[in-house]
Amino acid sequence: MQPLLLYRKDTMTNQSRSSRYFVVTALLMSVFVALVAACGGDTVVAPTPPTPVPAVGPLGVIPADTSTDTDPVVADEPVEEGPGLGEVGAVSQEIQTVAGWINTEPFTLESLRGKVVLIDFWTYTCVNCIRTFPYLREWHEKYGDEGLVVVGVHSPEFEFEHVRENVEAAVEKFGITWPVLQDNNFETWRAFANHFWPAKYLIDKNGVIQYRHFGEGSYDETEVEIRKWLVDAGSPIEGITANPDPGPTRHEQAGTGEFSTRQTRELFAGMNFNFNSQVPFIIQTEFYGSPPNTPILLEDTQEHLNNFLYLQGMWYNGPDGARHARVTDDLKDYVGFKYFSTSVNAVLGGGGEAYKVYVTVDDAAIPLGDRGADIEEDEEGATFITVDMDRMYGVIDSPEYGGHEMKLSSNSDQFTVFAFTFGAYGVGP
Repeated sequence: MQPLLLYRKDTMTNQSRSSRYFVVTALLMSVFVALVAACGGDTVVAPTPPTPVPAVGPLGVIPADTSTDTDPVVADEPVEEGPGLGEVGAVSQEIQTVAGWINTEPFTLESLRGKVVLIDFWTYTCVNCIRTFPYLREWHEKYGDEGLVVVGVHSPEFEFEHVRENVEAAVEKFGITWPVLQDNNFETWRAFANHFWPAKYLIDKNGVIQYRHFGEGSYDETEVEIRKWLVDAGSPIEGITANPDPGPTRHEQAGTGEFSTRQTRELFAGMNFNFNSQVPFIIQTEFYGSPPNTPILLEDTQEHLNNFLYLQGMWYNGPDGARHARVTDDLKDYVGFKYFSTSVNAVLGGGGEAYKVYVTVDDAAIPLGDRGADIEEDEEGATFITVDMDRMYGVIDSPEYGGHEMKLSSNSDQFTVFAFTFGAYGVGP
């Protein structure tokens, strides 16, 4: 996911979602095709990404003015509006219904009064969340005995992230030793009026939110705030040195205004995610021409544009992801795309049995110095991933920022593609 990802829960039925989706997609695609044609296929002019909607304030909807010219004019006293849910200065809402507790017995935020609490909203396939873990781990180790309580609120993006065993495996993999609660229905998320992964809320000894930060970075600023409110709570931290590191810096080209060469956006393969995007991630219109979970034969255009996915072969158009719809023996079906970044991560899964996904960059094996943490090499020098559970897999970890073509193919009919995420830090996922 990109550093700030807006969560939007759609309440429409699958049937109404599908019918409306086909209409909206057709309109979007006609505009997109026209733009590509006008630009000669070299440049894509994309709409502005969705703007996060602010939390509803405590006053709700202001009624229309119903006064008349004959009404007396009364000078009302100004009303001071207090902070809304999840805002700095507001009393923290309580933890809501929890599907599971990990690394802890159940507790309430009320029971932590007197301590400083850092709430971290995350989900285990979110690369932006994963990049924050070293800093969370450092704060937990440095200040855990001094009154800081880190609380991880796991709010799942994909359906498989609801499963306790999957979250437990992620907790172990990433070395998370602080309490984690499963917010499967986004009830605690909504109690904080949260919109982002990752998101951090710092709560003081009296239960008041004193600081919040959305996305990656500003780790030095966050630690300064942690120390400030620990001192306020009476914690002796004078002998503990603060880390001045604000976090890594992205490659300068990653954030340029050029849509064709800037860091590739997060790419989703599921129908629901494509529906919620102003510009679909898969631009093959056939993908949307049938009800969800229908096998569809797709043909790759072979001319890839940055920021889009292209499917070749037979695929199911699932709500969360696209699944390979047949068993093959020649790796002829694949998902391909053009990307600009230093790192590539793939969220993959399947039916539980392990299978191989072969990966090429610019139609060749991934160079040794660019291989991500999950890349293996077979006896013929081909590079592949062994997919053994639903999770994020490290594909590319290169020191150089640049543009390349990638293809992922598998003979298995369990091959399921959920999303791809990208980075531009020069090291790490």
